[in-house]
Amino acid sequence: MPRPMLYLLGIVLLLILIAALFPLYLSLKTPDIVDRPIRFGPERKALTLAYMKERYGIDANDTTITPRIIVVHHTATKTADEAFRAFDPERLPASRGDIAGVSALNVSAHFLVDRDGTIYRLMPETTMARHVIGLNWCAIGIENVGGANGADDLTKAQLKADAELVFYLATKYPTIKYLIGHYEYRKFENSPLWKEKDSTYRTEKHDPSERFMKDLRKLVHNLRAEP
Repeated sequence: MPRPMLYLLGIVLLLILIAALFPLYLSLKTPDIVDRPIRFGPERKALTLAYMKERYGIDANDTTITPRIIVVHHTATKTADEAFRAFDPERLPASRGDIAGVSALNVSAHFLVDRDGTIYRLMPETTMARHVIGLNWCAIGIENVGGANGADDLTKAQLKADAELVFYLATKYPTIKYLIGHYEYRKFENSPLWKEKDSTYRTEKHDPSERFMKDLRKLVHNLRAEP
C-alpha cells in the first residue's frame, strides 16, 4: 500500500479510537462545579412541599427526591446573571402568568451551564426543583444559558460541559435511567414517572433544541430518551 494511503488509514483509525474512548473519558472525569445557590428558605420549602402534595399527591415532610431522569433546558436569556436573577426569588414573579395559577413556587433548576461551559450548581441535586411538568419529583434539571428569542445557539463548550455533568450525575445516582430535552417531556405522560394530576396542565416547549440533544446523545448514549 502506498505510504500516503497508509498515513490516511492511520489518521482514520486514530479518529475512530478517539471517538470510542471519549465516552470513557467523560465517565472518568469529574466536572468542575461552582456552587452558586439560589434562595431556598422556609417559604420556598413550604411552596415545594405544597406543590408535591397538590400536583403529585406526595405528602412529604421534606423536599428530597430520588433522581431518575435528567432534563436539559435552555434559559432563553443572554447571560447567566440574568438567568440566576430569574431563578433566585422563592415565589413565581407576576410575569409568569402562564403557570402562576398552578403554584406560586418559582421555577428553578439544579444546574446552570454558562456559554463558556462553566457549571454552576444552584441547589442540591436531591432537592426538588420546579422545571418540568409531571416529573419534578424525580428529575434533575440542567439549564443552559442561551436560546433567547428562540435561537438554537447553545455552544460547543456547553455541549461538552453537559456531557461531563450527565456522566457525573448518572454515575453518582444509579437510579437515573433517562435523559431528555425539555421538549420531550410529554413522552412520559403514560409512564410510572408521570405524576401530574391535572390533565389540562401542559405547556409547549422547544428547548434546548433537537440539534443540541442529538449532539449530546452522541456523547451520552447509555441513558434512554423515552420510557
